[in-house]
Amino acid sequence: MNQYVLDACALIAFFQNERGAERVADVLDAAEEGKAVITINVINLFEVYYDICRADSEERANLIIAELKKRPITINPEISEDLFKTAGRFKIKYRMSLADSMALAQALILDAEFLTSDHHEFDVIEKSEPVRFYWIR
Repeated sequence: MNQYVLDACALIAFFQNERGAERVADVLDAAEEGKAVITINVINLFEVYYDICRADSEERANLIIAELKKRPITINPEISEDLFKTAGRFKIKYRMSLADSMALAQALILDAEFLTSDHHEFDVIEKSEPVRFYWIR
C-alpha cells in the first residue's frame, strides 16, 4: 500500500483548484478506496489553515479543516524526539522553513512519498537525501 505525507502546498493546491490539484485528488481517492495511507503533520495543517484564512476567510478555513477531518488522512499532532531531531537537521542543512522541515522529516521517518509542489525548496534535497518525492506539478 502506498504511503504519503502531505505538504501544505499540496492541500492548498487541491482546495484552491490550482495546477496539480488533480494529482492530489488521485491520492485522496486512493486513500478513500483503502489503497493508500495519508499523513499530515499538525504544523503543516496549520500552514493550510493560515493560508486559507489569509487568502479567503477564517470561515472557509474552518470549513476546509472540517472537510479534511472527514477524509482518511491521519493528522499527526505529536512531535517525537526523532521527528524534531530529523527536522532540525534538515532545517540547519538546507535553511528551510520549520513547517517544510517537519513535513520532510515526517516523510523520511514513515518511508512515505512526500506530496509537494515546492521544487524551489526541495529539488536539491531530492538529489542528496533518501526522501521519495511525489511532485504534483
